Amino acid sequence: MQVLARRWRRKGYTIALVPTMGALHNGHLSLIKRARRVADKLVVSIFVNPTQFGPREDYSRYPRTFAADKNKCLAGGADVIFCPTPETMYPPAFGTWIEMDELTSKLEGAARPTHLRGVCTVVLKLFNIVTPDVAVFGQKDFQQGVVIKRMAADLNLGVKIIIGATVREPDGLALSSRNAYLTTVQRQTADVLYRTLTWAKEQIIAGKNRPAALVRHMTEVIELDSGFKVEYIEFADPWTLKRQKVIEPQTVVLIAAQLGRTRFIDNIIVK
Repeated sequence: MQVLARRWRRKGYTIALVPTMGALHNGHLSLIKRARRVADKLVVSIFVNPTQFGPREDYSRYPRTFAADKNKCLAGGADVIFCPTPETMYPPAFGTWIEMDELTSKLEGAARPTHLRGVCTVVLKLFNIVTPDVAVFGQKDFQQGVVIKRMAADLNLGVKIIIGATVREPDGLALSSRNAYLTTVQRQTADVLYRTLTWAKEQIIAGKNRPAALVRHMTEVIELDSGFKVEYIEFADPWTLKRQKVIEPQTVVLIAAQLGRTRFIDNIIVK
């Protein structure tokens, strides 16, 4: 991959990267299509990154569907699929990690203490290997996008970060590779997260500006008869992720909740 990237560079080509863990769905494909429009060459990485999974999380059972993913990447216009092994990315002597400030200690960082460290480290490695001009990520992982933008700026990586809109099912459920874990009954109630987020947006637009009351109502609605257990609901500044005690002109509402063995995150931006 590095040899090929250098060859492209010598010819003056620009490079776009879409990092994925495979099990591709229409949300990934929307990112691939967007990346295809902004660079001469497109690389899609497929790597189930072990360092962003906690010890009791779903690394071993995470969906791995490379044959189908390959066809989707090629149909979307990818020039290269980069699919390294864990042993290649993390050789036995590996010991270098990307640590950040308070951006990675809250929300997902608090719920999954090593997750964002693993994300930042693997993304920096992918940037060094592929040398992209542009990298495209999805809005569903909102905090991840904020953190990667900060890392790219702080370390002068010279990579433009584009965040693509969340793609949803007709009932609003955000597309995710983990949706495959849901039973039929669970799937019938999983749309409650997006319904609750849109309700919060409507309340903010109507003038409600106190998050505490909204959080209480949202938690009750989500947990009532759905099987979900809320981990957090946060109203935050979309640039710094600082908690808003009073809702400001721009806010992002972030949710994490567990349904059975499956953990979901979602968000909505309100201007």
